[in-house]
This record gives sequence, C-alpha cells and structure tokens, in this order.
Amino acid sequence: MSFRRQCDARGIALLLLLLFAQRAVADKLPTASPAAVGISAERLAEIDRAVEQEIAQRRLPGAVVLVARRGRVVWRKAYGSRAVVPQREPMTVDTIFDLASLTKVVATATSIMILVERGQVRLSDPLSRYIPEIKGGGRERITIEQLLTHTAGYAPDFDLGKRWTGYDEAIRRLIEEPLRYQPGTRFVYSDIGYIALGEVVRRASGLPLDEFARRNIFEPLGMRETMFRPPASLLARIAPTETRRGQMSYLGGHPEDAGAEAERVLRGEVHDPTAHRMGGVAGHAGLFSTADDLAIYCQMILNGGEYAGRRILSPLSVAAMTRPRAVNAEGAARGLGWDMATAYSSNRGDLFPLGSFGHTGFTGTSIWIDPASETFVIFLSNRVHPDGKGDVTPLRGRVASIVAASITDLPVERAREESARFAAELSATLPRMASAQARARIGDAEEAHNAEVLTGIDVLERDGFKPLVGKRVGLVTNHTGRNRRGVPTIDLLARAPGVKLVALFSPEHGIRGALDEKVPDSRDEKTGLPIYSLYGDTRRPKPEQLRDLDALVFDIQDIGARFYTYISTLGYVMEEAAKARIPVYVLDRPNPINGLDVEGPLADADKLSFTAYHTIPVRHGMTVGELARLFNEERKIGCELHVIEMRGWRRAMWFDQTNLTWINPSPNMRSLTEATLYPGIGLLETTNLSVGRGTDTPFELIGAPWLDGQRLAAYLNEREIPGVRFVPVRFTPRASVFKGEECGGVNIVITDRQRFRPVRTGIEIAAALHKLYPQEWRVDDYVRLLANEETLARLKRGEAPEAIESSWQEELEKFLRARERALIYR
Repeated sequence: MSFRRQCDARGIALLLLLLFAQRAVADKLPTASPAAVGISAERLAEIDRAVEQEIAQRRLPGAVVLVARRGRVVWRKAYGSRAVVPQREPMTVDTIFDLASLTKVVATATSIMILVERGQVRLSDPLSRYIPEIKGGGRERITIEQLLTHTAGYAPDFDLGKRWTGYDEAIRRLIEEPLRYQPGTRFVYSDIGYIALGEVVRRASGLPLDEFARRNIFEPLGMRETMFRPPASLLARIAPTETRRGQMSYLGGHPEDAGAEAERVLRGEVHDPTAHRMGGVAGHAGLFSTADDLAIYCQMILNGGEYAGRRILSPLSVAAMTRPRAVNAEGAARGLGWDMATAYSSNRGDLFPLGSFGHTGFTGTSIWIDPASETFVIFLSNRVHPDGKGDVTPLRGRVASIVAASITDLPVERAREESARFAAELSATLPRMASAQARARIGDAEEAHNAEVLTGIDVLERDGFKPLVGKRVGLVTNHTGRNRRGVPTIDLLARAPGVKLVALFSPEHGIRGALDEKVPDSRDEKTGLPIYSLYGDTRRPKPEQLRDLDALVFDIQDIGARFYTYISTLGYVMEEAAKARIPVYVLDRPNPINGLDVEGPLADADKLSFTAYHTIPVRHGMTVGELARLFNEERKIGCELHVIEMRGWRRAMWFDQTNLTWINPSPNMRSLTEATLYPGIGLLETTNLSVGRGTDTPFELIGAPWLDGQRLAAYLNEREIPGVRFVPVRFTPRASVFKGEECGGVNIVITDRQRFRPVRTGIEIAAALHKLYPQEWRVDDYVRLLANEETLARLKRGEAPEAIESSWQEELEKFLRARERALIYR
C-alpha cells in the first residue's frame, strides 16, 4: 500500500473516530466543576453524608445521584451496594435501575404528547374514542387529560388477588374496571389510568408503547440504555429488587404461587406486579434506565423539547406538560404526567420553588427539574432490595434541598417570579376543579336525598334471616345495633324464626354504650341471655363461650378512626372464631365520616395494640365489613367471613345523607361533628391536654391550664388550615383530664367539611403546641394513639405539618392498593 493510501486510510479512520467521539459526547451531558455553573462544591458535598447515613441505617442498599445545572453535570456519584444478596456488589454510576413509575412521565406521557403534536390524540378526547369498549358508569366522560393528571376516577390498581396474566387480559380487565369517583372530581394516583394511556398509544399509533417510545424518544436522544425488558447481556449492571415471593405479596397477590422461584431475586424483570403480569411493558411501569440517560431526558425538557439538535417535543408541548392543573380545591397541582405540588412531591425538598416539577418511582427512584435555576436532580436507588423494607422518601427530599441550597447565583426575584407564575396558572384552573366537585356534590346530595340506606341488619331482616336459620348464634353488639325503625338487633334475632340467639357479647362501653370503665359480665334484662364482656378481664371471647355456637354475628356502629376500639374487638372476635371454626357474619354499617377520605400515618407494626389493631392509617375510609375483609386477608386470620352488605350506601355519603338515626356510639361521641373531628383531635388526648371530655362538646374543644387560647387561635388561624377556624375559649372540664380546673383553649369550628382534613388539623395543632409550649406540652405522649415513631420524630424536629403529611404518602399509597381489594361499595 502506498504511503498516500496509508495516510488516506488513517485519515478516514481518524475522522470516523472523531465522529464517533462527538456522538458519544452528545449522548452524555458534559461535566463541569460546580463553581463553573454557580454551585457551591462545599455545600453540594453534603449529599455524601446524607446518603451514606441512610445506607448505614439500612434504608437502602445503595444509590446513584446525578446533579446538573445549565446543561452540565456537576455531581455524578455512586454510593453503597448495587446488590447485597446473594453476594454484595458495589454500586456503579452506570447501574441500570428499574424506574417503576418514572415510566409514566418518561415513556407514556411523553409519547402521548408526541401523538398530540401529530394530531392523532387530543387532550380533551374521551378515552372511549380510542378504546370504545370502555363505556357505561360515567366512563364515557373520562378524558386523556384526566388520565394524565390522575383525576379520571379510577382506583389505584387492579386487584391482584385474582389470578390472571398477559397484556390482553389486563386490557380486558381495564375494559371491565368501574370508576370509583366521578371523572374530574378527585385526585387519586392511579396505575390503571396509565395502563389505559399505554393502550391509547398502541391504538392511536399502531405500535406498542415500548416500540413507540424507543423510536420516538430514546433512539433520537441517544438514550441507549433506556428500555423495557432489558436483554440478558445487561443483567450484571442492573440493580436487583425483591424476591418473587416479596413481589407477589403486593396488591393481594398470592406469594404461595411463586413456588420454586419464591426466593429468586428479580433482576432485569420489572418489580411492579401488575406490569410483570402484563409481560413487562405497561404505561405505568416497566422502564429501565441509567442516571446518564435520564440526564439527557431532563435536559431535553429544560431545553424546551430539544437535545443536541434532536427535537422530541415542541416548546409549546413542554409548556403544556409543565403547566400546573389543580387536582383538588386546596390547590394541589399536577402537570401532564408531572407531579408539582401534591402529597407525592416530597422529592422537591424544601427549597426548590413552586413551578419546578418531577416524579418518583416505587423502587426508590426520582427526578426533579427546576426551570428557574436550570437545575435537575436524579436520585436512583433500589430501596426495595432485598426485602421490600427500605425507605428513601425523606432522603430524596433532603438531597433535593442540599442541591437547591448549593445554588449561589440565582436571584431571589427569579425564584419568586417562578412561584408567582405557578400560582397564577394554578389559580386559573381552580374554578374548573371547584365546579366539577360542586356538580358531583349536587349529584351526591340529590342521590342521598332520595336514598334509603339499609344497613346489614335491615337487609338480613328483609331476607328473612336466611343465613342464620338453624344456627345457634352469639351476637356481638351494643346499643347502636338497631334497624332503621330503631328496633335493637338483640330483639330482632331473639324472635327471628329458625334462629336461636344464645349469647351476647359487649364491647368497650358495654351493651348500652354508657360506661367509661371496665365492663363486667352480666345478663340481659329483657331476654335473660348472658352478656360476656369483651372489655373486662379479657378482650376476646373465650373458647368455652363459643363452644355451643354455630355462628357469631357482629353489629356495631364504627366511627371511622383506627383507635376507636370497636374494630379491634371485631378483629379479636374473628381470630377466636377462626380457632373455633365458627363463621362470622358482619352486619355492615356506614362509615359516618364518608368512605372516600383516607388520611394519616399507618400504625407501626411494633406498636399494634387494642387501639391499633392493624397497620392502617388513622382515618381509613372503610366500613366495618370492609375492614373485616381487609383484616382477614392481610392478617391471614382464616375466618369464614360473611359480610351482609348494605343497600343504597355510597362511599361519598356522610352519615347525615343516609337518613339513618344518629345514636351516640359512645358516651362522648355525641354528634357527626364530633365524629368528624375525632381522628385528629382524639390523637391528642393521651397527652396533657383536655380534648373536651367532661364538657357538653367533647372533641370540639382543646385546652389546658397553661394554654393561652388567644395565642393558639391566632397562630392556627394564620396557618389557613383548609375547612376549619379556631375561636379562643375558656372552659372547666367536669371529668377526665384537668377535671375542675379552668383551661384556656380553642373551640374548633368546621367551616367546610369537604375540605377539612381532621388528621392534618390534629398535626397542625400538635406542631403549634410543640412550638409555642415546648416545656409545658408532653410531646412524647402523643405517640400512644399516633402509633408512628417517624411522625413523632418529625414533629419533634420541628418539621412543617405539610412536610409531615407528605411523609405518609408512600405508605398510604401501599395501603390504598391493599384497601382497594377489600372495598365493597362504589
């Protein structure tokens, strides 16, 4: 070969090498020193301490954190271990993670917006335009925009207690899935909605979601390690998650079905159980990626839809995606796919301004983007590895705050402008949400006006007591056990044809609901039947008391709060009945404070007691029959359970919409107002604070001799807590805490029960007491009914109530999914 030809060949090779290098550089964000983009390296280094501390406490095995500003990466670091079983592997910055719900925004929402740009989909289009099989029950009113903002009315997820598999079967179940709420009226984070959007992509484009996203997002951007169903060749770099047994325990699944694979750790297979059943590709989960690939995506969004000369979205599409939309009357906000300001936004931290946006994933992943400072934070972990018990919710927020605090050259006015723009855009959408909710309330009120709610005992009586005919029955009840006409369930069963009522069991407060002390065994004056106390020397029925029974019947009105002990009695009764192989019939009754609203921290597993029977939130939003189903499944009680369902009751109903007669469930629960306040105010009564016991309005008052009511009322009113105001008062309890002592305090006035959140209000009061009276108020006693150490710790650290509320969200999401399987009513 001639010298010239050799030079030409070398030149071509060099040119190809340079072109390849340029492309490689373009496919990864350039790096810069923090100082070069206005970031304090010293402050940014605090990330190390925050992450390493959580790894040391075993809240996650490891993580990758990437921070970029003005188009340059200033922090890219791996921490801890990628795997800890079967052997330990160090985390590396190129680790590929199961992104979980980041799929919703990176793949699904972006794909929908591309189709919007092409005129193949419109945000206002009904879902039924693309999936015409979805109709009836209000579903024809679901829009694409509502699906993107989680306001379509769907439940959080499918019930995986039912055995099914395959993508086509998932779509068949989607077509059959009813709505839980009217479209456009309520924000409920829903995987089902994004499964529907994934199918919209398929039907509108002719390509499955994974292929559409690959061709139109990932390949054009050079995101070479972002994909659904990664190949086996990448397994060594993929962060493992949980065992098959652990994965199959979610959502009512059957971990026993895992068989020989029970202890196999998932690696390269999607962790989400629904997406796994669907074959690994779904609109809500299934995507895998690296921190560097996600950095490209985040920079594309910050650039207005373009990266390295490759346009994915138009600037107007990015603006539409990131414009806030009110998803409740209090101003919680979502974008199209993006989270902005909801209880799920804890990964924003405390400092990034409103107007920034992001998303999280169940496996421990998150991204947060702040246009005002041109900054984004990527946090990737496999916190569910190896046993599903990790928790990175607080850490993601702390890392975001550290990053925001490290930005040194952002004018304060710029952040304020961003927040003001956000507030203005959000305000413009509030009337639409308020109008939708008002229409829904009018519809509910009209339906309630004409409703005739039949409780379980009414239905049992109407049907001639057929399930109990020929049985010797024990009845667990009190004075609230009555039919619509006011006839006690005791009398109805005592004279029911073919039914032999042989024993009565009474809960706390006794058979007549009048006692505030230990309840002894006794005998019913009218029927002569023995009354066995379940709030005396024992809180469970004894084997000898059950020996001659064929069935147990439970008929007691609950209040809707975890620590109201009638539901604990129900759980104990079911446990003992299961041991004795006796069926339990629960005569269902309404949740008086509605069956929609769920609020508060879950009880810690090590704090379960008679006032916290199960790991449920303070306000559970369930009927006693639904709780019985939940207890039986989650606690593996094995009770032969029969729920005699109500007729005419809907989840949105408050007790005053049922046309049933109010009977005080316990001596101090004298009105629906007090029941509404109870989940939040009742939490406070284990501390040195009067909650109004011994007055005419228990739970509507709080106070103490050391408390200045005017000071507390002014502080709380200034907080503008939704749906409630506080009036300074002085009162002297006739009983209970501070009996005979004059107390300063506040009267709690509910101004809008639709907006009022009792547990949040209780936390607001607790935070105020801890701030204003740190020496006088005994904060440590608060944990007794709260039953959640993390919430107490946050309160003692002085965290804001809204931050405390956000900290519950991840566990609440899990609960809502489990709860869904137990729900009976629409």
